[in-house]
Amino acid sequence: MFSLVLPAYNPGPTIASTWHALADFLDGQPDPWEVVIVLDGCTDDTTSQLNRLPPDDRIRVVSYPSNRGKGYAVRTGLLAARGEYRIFTDIDLAYGFDDILRIADTLRQGAVAAIASRTHPDSELVVPAHLLGYAHRRQLQSAIFGWLARRVLPIRQVDSQAGLKGFTAEIIHHLLPRTTCDGFGFDCELLLALDRSAIPVIEVPVRVRCRDRVSTTGFRSALAMLRELHQIRRKWKRILVPPFVAIGREPALAREAA
Repeated sequence: MFSLVLPAYNPGPTIASTWHALADFLDGQPDPWEVVIVLDGCTDDTTSQLNRLPPDDRIRVVSYPSNRGKGYAVRTGLLAARGEYRIFTDIDLAYGFDDILRIADTLRQGAVAAIASRTHPDSELVVPAHLLGYAHRRQLQSAIFGWLARRVLPIRQVDSQAGLKGFTAEIIHHLLPRTTCDGFGFDCELLLALDRSAIPVIEVPVRVRCRDRVSTTGFRSALAMLRELHQIRRKWKRILVPPFVAIGREPALAREAA
């Protein structure tokens, strides 16, 4: 079974359209899927909106009262999931279901960790003309943060912050209990943990859709993420993680990643 985890903090009207899109997606899948929506201390009317939506046994909602951050929400959802393969992405589905399925297929073919990469040669950016300047600034911000992350932490991936990543359940249980970053630096800590455990990571091309000017990478959030990176660096200097050995997995993709 595949699990799709969606962290959410005050998603507004997005939650209803996402719910219906998820139901349509699940209806079309030959394999069993579940969806875990994690409400990260939402203070808007998300809960009441969900109560008005048609129930679906394939979609579970996990919630807690206080806002803890993206990292905490993703970790909570991945550990609560039941699938052999567990994928997380953003509640607004900026990465389409074709990208999600590409990650799922990569895992099914033998990878134990697969991440979206907006810098992959085969990736595409779809942006309306009036948002070209905004999209360029976002790309520049992402490139600068990626450069800084690789200087602070020993990670190799150029695009650390792409909000679409997938892992086997073995990887989740091996690494997630060792992670502690609750904010947006969680992705970088996870990549560092993968590297420290000698786990190969497959980078997958995606088709990114830029629909509006919503951004989580303002000046304050960027500073907070940099502080998180330095905290992660200090913490992981003291941690020893044994190499991970996947049992019964096809090694071809692992050789490709190496």
